[in-house]
Amino acid sequence: MLILSRKKGEAIQIGPDIEISITAIQGDQVKIGINAPKNVEVYRREVWVEIQNENRAALNGISDLSNLLENAKKE
Repeated sequence: MLILSRKKGEAIQIGPDIEISITAIQGDQVKIGINAPKNVEVYRREVWVEIQNENRAALNGISDLSNLLENAKKE
């Protein structure tokens, strides 16, 4: 993991297309701005984890349905 120190108004560049700027610091909260192409998905970590969990659950449901259909064909 790369750890960088930045002050308000400073930025971090990720590749040629993504810039992360520090816009405000208030107590223990840091506000950041992200400038990225529209095709780059940007999520808060907790939202990303929830999306991944829902996708896994949906895939498990499809697998369960597929197995049920396959078993019904055999009968």
